[in-house]
Amino acid sequence: MVDPEILADVQFFKLHDEDDRKALAKLITQIDLKQGSQLFETGDRGEELYIVRSGKVEIYIRNVAGEKIVLTVAEHGDLFGELAMLDSGPRTATAVALEDTQLIVLNRDNLQLFFQKKPDAALDMIAAMGAMIRKADDILRKSVSRNVNEEVEETLTGIQRAADWIAWFSGSMPFLALNTAWFGVWIFVNTMDIGIRQFDPFPFGLLTMIVSLEAIFLSIFVLISQNRQAEKDRVRSNIDYEVNVKAEMEVAHLHEKTDRLHEKMLEEFLKLRKTIASDRGDDRDQQTRFGRPH
Repeated sequence: MVDPEILADVQFFKLHDEDDRKALAKLITQIDLKQGSQLFETGDRGEELYIVRSGKVEIYIRNVAGEKIVLTVAEHGDLFGELAMLDSGPRTATAVALEDTQLIVLNRDNLQLFFQKKPDAALDMIAAMGAMIRKADDILRKSVSRNVNEEVEETLTGIQRAADWIAWFSGSMPFLALNTAWFGVWIFVNTMDIGIRQFDPFPFGLLTMIVSLEAIFLSIFVLISQNRQAEKDRVRSNIDYEVNVKAEMEVAHLHEKTDRLHEKMLEEFLKLRKTIASDRGDDRDQQTRFGRPH
Protein backbone atom coordinates (compact mmCIF):
# COMPACT_ATOMS: atom_id res chain seq x y z
CA MET A 1 0.00 0.00 0.00
CA VAL A 2 1.23 3.51 -0.80
CA ASP A 3 0.26 6.96 0.36
CA PRO A 4 -2.62 8.31 -1.79
CA GLU A 5 -0.85 11.67 -1.90
CA ILE A 6 1.95 10.00 -3.84
CA LEU A 7 -0.52 9.07 -6.60
CA ALA A 8 -1.78 12.65 -6.79
CA ASP A 9 1.73 13.72 -7.75
CA VAL A 10 1.86 11.39 -10.78
CA GLN A 11 0.28 12.46 -14.08
CA PHE A 12 -1.03 8.95 -14.80
CA PHE A 13 -3.31 9.10 -11.71
CA LYS A 14 -4.41 12.74 -11.87
CA LEU A 15 -7.63 11.75 -13.65
CA HIS A 16 -8.81 10.09 -10.44
CA ASP A 17 -10.53 11.81 -7.60
CA GLU A 18 -9.35 11.44 -4.03
CA ASP A 19 -11.61 8.46 -3.24
CA ASP A 20 -10.36 6.55 -6.30
CA ARG A 21 -6.76 7.24 -5.39
CA LYS A 22 -7.34 5.97 -1.86
CA ALA A 23 -8.86 2.76 -3.25
CA LEU A 24 -5.97 2.28 -5.70
CA ALA A 25 -3.37 3.07 -3.04
CA LYS A 26 -4.46 -0.05 -1.17
CA LEU A 27 -3.73 -2.23 -4.20
CA ILE A 28 -0.52 -0.91 -5.69
CA THR A 29 2.98 -0.88 -4.21
CA GLN A 30 6.08 1.28 -4.36
CA ILE A 31 9.71 0.20 -4.61
CA ASP A 32 12.96 2.14 -4.18
CA LEU A 33 16.04 1.59 -6.33
CA LYS A 34 19.56 2.70 -5.58
CA GLN A 35 21.65 4.30 -8.29
CA GLY A 36 23.05 1.60 -10.59
CA SER A 37 20.55 -1.04 -9.44
CA GLN A 38 19.09 -3.26 -12.14
CA LEU A 39 15.32 -3.62 -12.07
CA PHE A 40 15.10 -6.34 -14.72
CA GLU A 41 17.05 -7.56 -17.73
CA THR A 42 16.23 -8.93 -21.14
CA GLY A 43 14.57 -12.34 -20.92
CA ASP A 44 13.22 -11.98 -17.38
CA ARG A 45 9.60 -12.88 -16.76
CA GLY A 46 7.45 -10.03 -15.58
CA GLU A 47 3.83 -8.98 -15.22
CA GLU A 48 4.35 -5.54 -13.72
CA LEU A 49 4.05 -2.05 -15.11
CA TYR A 50 6.29 0.61 -13.57
CA ILE A 51 5.67 4.35 -13.24
CA VAL A 52 8.52 6.65 -12.23
CA ARG A 53 7.66 8.85 -9.27
CA SER A 54 11.17 10.27 -8.92
CA GLY A 55 14.59 9.58 -10.38
CA LYS A 56 15.58 8.19 -13.76
CA VAL A 57 15.59 4.69 -15.26
CA GLU A 58 17.51 3.81 -18.43
CA ILE A 59 15.87 1.27 -20.75
CA TYR A 60 18.29 -0.31 -23.19
CA ILE A 61 19.00 -3.35 -25.35
CA ARG A 62 22.13 -4.81 -26.91
CA ASN A 63 22.39 -5.59 -30.61
CA VAL A 64 24.06 -8.63 -32.16
CA ALA A 65 27.40 -6.83 -32.10
CA GLY A 66 27.09 -6.33 -28.33
CA GLU A 67 26.60 -2.57 -28.60
CA LYS A 68 24.36 -0.88 -26.05
CA ILE A 69 21.34 0.86 -27.60
CA VAL A 70 19.39 3.15 -25.25
CA LEU A 71 15.67 3.03 -26.04
CA THR A 72 14.65 5.72 -23.57
CA VAL A 73 15.33 7.25 -20.17
CA ALA A 74 12.16 7.14 -18.07
CA GLU A 75 11.74 10.15 -15.79
CA HIS A 76 9.04 11.50 -13.46
CA GLY A 77 5.59 10.38 -14.64
CA ASP A 78 6.87 8.05 -17.39
CA LEU A 79 5.76 4.42 -17.49
CA PHE A 80 7.61 1.36 -18.79
CA GLY A 81 7.42 -2.43 -18.67
CA GLU A 82 3.92 -2.48 -20.15
CA LEU A 83 4.73 -4.91 -22.98
CA ALA A 84 5.67 -7.87 -20.79
CA MET A 85 2.69 -7.15 -18.55
CA LEU A 86 0.23 -7.16 -21.45
CA ASP A 87 1.37 -10.35 -23.19
CA SER A 88 2.97 -12.12 -20.18
CA GLY A 89 6.08 -12.62 -22.29
CA PRO A 90 9.72 -12.11 -21.30
CA ARG A 91 11.22 -8.66 -20.93
CA THR A 92 12.55 -7.29 -24.20
CA ALA A 93 14.98 -4.79 -22.64
CA THR A 94 17.03 -4.10 -19.52
CA ALA A 95 16.16 -1.40 -16.96
CA VAL A 96 18.80 0.21 -14.73
CA ALA A 97 18.39 3.12 -12.32
CA LEU A 98 20.60 6.07 -13.28
CA GLU A 99 20.04 7.64 -9.85
CA ASP A 100 18.12 6.89 -6.66
CA THR A 101 14.62 6.18 -7.94
CA GLN A 102 11.12 5.55 -6.60
CA LEU A 103 8.77 3.45 -8.72
CA ILE A 104 5.05 2.74 -8.48
CA VAL A 105 4.25 -0.87 -9.42
CA LEU A 106 1.03 -2.01 -11.08
CA ASN A 107 0.31 -5.64 -11.87
CA ARG A 108 -2.24 -6.93 -14.37
CA ASP A 109 -5.15 -7.15 -11.89
CA ASN A 110 -4.47 -3.64 -10.57
CA LEU A 111 -4.37 -2.28 -14.09
CA GLN A 112 -7.68 -3.90 -15.04
CA LEU A 113 -9.33 -2.32 -12.01
CA PHE A 114 -7.67 0.97 -12.87
CA PHE A 115 -9.02 0.95 -16.43
CA GLN A 116 -12.49 -0.07 -15.27
CA LYS A 117 -12.64 3.06 -13.16
CA LYS A 118 -10.99 5.37 -15.71
CA PRO A 119 -11.04 3.95 -19.28
CA ASP A 120 -9.48 7.16 -20.62
CA ALA A 121 -6.30 6.30 -18.77
CA ALA A 122 -5.74 3.44 -21.22
CA LEU A 123 -5.04 6.06 -23.89
CA ASP A 124 -2.09 7.34 -21.85
CA MET A 125 -0.55 3.88 -21.80
CA ILE A 126 -1.21 3.41 -25.53
CA ALA A 127 0.46 6.76 -26.21
CA ALA A 128 3.48 5.70 -24.15
CA MET A 129 3.68 2.42 -26.05
CA GLY A 130 3.39 4.30 -29.34
CA ALA A 131 6.32 6.52 -28.38
CA MET A 132 8.43 3.47 -27.57
CA ILE A 133 7.49 1.83 -30.89
CA ARG A 134 8.45 4.99 -32.79
CA LYS A 135 11.84 5.03 -31.07
CA ALA A 136 12.31 1.34 -31.81
CA ASP A 137 11.43 1.94 -35.49
CA ASP A 138 13.97 4.74 -35.66
CA ILE A 139 16.65 2.55 -34.07
CA LEU A 140 15.88 -0.31 -36.45
CA ARG A 141 16.05 2.04 -39.40
CA LYS A 142 19.49 3.20 -38.30
CA SER A 143 20.71 -0.28 -37.38
CA VAL A 144 20.35 -1.48 -40.96
CA SER A 145 23.70 -1.52 -42.75
CA ARG A 146 24.68 2.13 -42.85
CA ASN A 147 26.11 4.14 -45.71
CA VAL A 148 29.58 5.27 -44.66
CA ASN A 149 29.40 8.40 -46.83
CA GLU A 150 26.10 9.49 -45.26
CA GLU A 151 27.37 8.58 -41.78
CA VAL A 152 30.44 10.82 -42.10
CA GLU A 153 28.66 13.57 -44.05
CA GLU A 154 26.26 14.14 -41.13
CA THR A 155 29.16 15.03 -38.77
CA LEU A 156 31.19 17.33 -41.05
CA THR A 157 31.88 20.86 -39.85
CA GLY A 158 32.23 23.88 -42.13
CA ILE A 159 36.02 23.89 -41.76
CA GLN A 160 36.21 20.21 -42.69
CA ARG A 161 34.06 20.76 -45.76
CA ALA A 162 36.29 23.68 -46.80
CA ALA A 163 39.44 21.61 -46.17
CA ASP A 164 38.08 18.79 -48.32
CA TRP A 165 37.30 21.19 -51.17
CA ILE A 166 40.70 22.90 -50.98
CA ALA A 167 42.52 19.54 -50.82
CA TRP A 168 40.54 18.38 -53.84
CA PHE A 169 41.12 21.60 -55.79
CA SER A 170 44.86 21.71 -55.01
CA GLY A 171 45.24 18.32 -56.69
CA SER A 172 43.35 19.24 -59.85
CA MET A 173 44.49 20.43 -63.29
CA PRO A 174 42.78 23.85 -62.94
CA PHE A 175 44.90 24.53 -59.83
CA LEU A 176 48.06 23.58 -61.73
CA ALA A 177 47.08 25.82 -64.66
CA LEU A 178 46.24 28.70 -62.30
CA ASN A 179 49.61 28.49 -60.51
CA THR A 180 51.50 28.15 -63.79
CA ALA A 181 49.80 31.26 -65.21
CA TRP A 182 50.34 33.20 -61.97
CA PHE A 183 54.05 32.33 -61.71
CA GLY A 184 54.60 33.02 -65.42
CA VAL A 185 52.99 36.46 -65.26
CA TRP A 186 54.85 37.33 -62.03
CA ILE A 187 58.26 36.37 -63.44
CA PHE A 188 57.57 38.02 -66.78
CA VAL A 189 56.55 41.33 -65.17
CA ASN A 190 59.57 41.37 -62.85
CA THR A 191 62.18 40.41 -65.44
CA MET A 192 61.08 42.17 -68.63
CA ASP A 193 60.96 45.91 -69.25
CA ILE A 194 57.33 46.31 -70.32
CA GLY A 195 56.66 49.70 -68.79
CA ILE A 196 55.47 48.30 -65.42
CA ARG A 197 57.50 48.88 -62.25
CA GLN A 198 59.26 45.71 -61.16
CA PHE A 199 57.93 45.24 -57.61
CA ASP A 200 59.70 41.87 -56.96
CA PRO A 201 62.95 41.66 -58.98
CA PHE A 202 65.10 38.54 -59.22
CA PRO A 203 65.53 36.36 -57.10
CA PHE A 204 61.81 36.97 -56.39
CA GLY A 205 61.88 37.10 -52.58
CA LEU A 206 58.22 38.10 -52.26
CA LEU A 207 57.11 35.32 -54.59
CA THR A 208 59.21 32.81 -52.63
CA MET A 209 57.56 33.87 -49.36
CA ILE A 210 54.05 33.71 -50.86
CA VAL A 211 54.69 30.26 -52.36
CA SER A 212 56.07 29.03 -49.00
CA LEU A 213 52.98 30.25 -47.17
CA GLU A 214 50.80 28.67 -49.81
CA ALA A 215 52.60 25.36 -49.36
CA ILE A 216 52.20 25.54 -45.56
CA PHE A 217 48.47 26.25 -45.68
CA LEU A 218 47.84 23.66 -48.39
CA SER A 219 49.69 21.01 -46.37
CA ILE A 220 47.55 21.84 -43.32
CA PHE A 221 44.33 21.55 -45.33
CA VAL A 222 45.52 18.27 -46.84
CA LEU A 223 46.32 16.90 -43.36
CA ILE A 224 42.85 17.91 -42.14
CA SER A 225 41.30 16.12 -45.11
CA GLN A 226 43.49 13.05 -44.50
CA ASN A 227 42.47 12.93 -40.84
CA ARG A 228 38.83 13.05 -41.87
CA GLN A 229 39.49 10.28 -44.39
CA ALA A 230 41.07 8.21 -41.61
CA GLU A 231 37.92 8.76 -39.51
CA LYS A 232 35.85 7.74 -42.51
CA ASP A 233 37.91 4.56 -42.85
CA ARG A 234 37.35 3.81 -39.16
CA VAL A 235 33.58 4.18 -39.60
CA ARG A 236 33.77 1.95 -42.68
CA SER A 237 35.62 -0.70 -40.65
CA ASN A 238 32.97 -0.56 -37.92
CA ILE A 239 30.20 -0.91 -40.50
CA ASP A 240 32.00 -3.83 -42.14
CA TYR A 241 32.30 -5.48 -38.73
CA GLU A 242 28.58 -5.01 -38.06
CA VAL A 243 27.72 -6.43 -41.48
CA ASN A 244 29.99 -9.43 -40.87
CA VAL A 245 28.41 -10.09 -37.48
CA LYS A 246 24.91 -9.87 -38.96
CA ALA A 247 25.95 -12.20 -41.79
CA GLU A 248 27.34 -14.70 -39.28
CA MET A 249 24.12 -14.54 -37.30
CA GLU A 250 22.06 -15.13 -40.44
CA VAL A 251 24.26 -18.06 -41.44
CA ALA A 252 23.89 -19.52 -37.95
CA HIS A 253 20.10 -19.17 -38.17
CA LEU A 254 20.12 -20.85 -41.58
CA HIS A 255 22.17 -23.72 -40.15
CA GLU A 256 19.69 -24.09 -37.29
CA LYS A 257 16.78 -24.14 -39.74
CA THR A 258 18.58 -26.69 -41.92
CA ASP A 259 19.28 -28.88 -38.89
CA ARG A 260 15.64 -28.71 -37.82
CA LEU A 261 14.50 -29.61 -41.34
CA HIS A 262 16.97 -32.50 -41.40
CA GLU A 263 15.71 -33.79 -38.05
CA LYS A 264 12.12 -33.44 -39.18
CA MET A 265 12.84 -35.32 -42.41
CA LEU A 266 14.54 -38.12 -40.45
CA GLU A 267 11.51 -38.37 -38.19
CA GLU A 268 9.22 -38.53 -41.21
CA PHE A 269 11.40 -41.20 -42.85
CA LEU A 270 11.39 -43.26 -39.64
CA LYS A 271 7.60 -43.01 -39.45
CA LEU A 272 7.35 -44.01 -43.11
CA ARG A 273 9.64 -47.01 -42.58
CA LYS A 274 7.64 -48.11 -39.57
CA THR A 275 4.41 -47.77 -41.57
CA ILE A 276 5.86 -49.80 -44.47
CA ALA A 277 7.22 -52.42 -42.08
CA SER A 278 3.85 -52.61 -40.34
CA ASP A 279 2.01 -53.02 -43.67
CA ARG A 280 4.39 -55.80 -44.71
CA GLY A 281 3.91 -57.52 -41.37
CA ASP A 282 0.12 -57.41 -41.87
CA ASP A 283 0.50 -58.91 -45.36
CA ARG A 284 2.59 -61.79 -43.99
CA ASP A 285 0.02 -62.44 -41.26
CA GLN A 286 -2.76 -62.59 -43.84
CA GLN A 287 -0.74 -64.92 -46.05
CA THR A 288 0.01 -67.17 -43.08
CA ARG A 289 -3.61 -67.18 -42.04
CA PHE A 290 -5.19 -67.88 -45.43
CA GLY A 291 -2.32 -69.62 -47.14
CA ARG A 292 -0.38 -68.57 -50.17
CA PRO A 293 -2.34 -68.42 -53.42
CA HIS A 294 -1.38 -71.08 -56.06
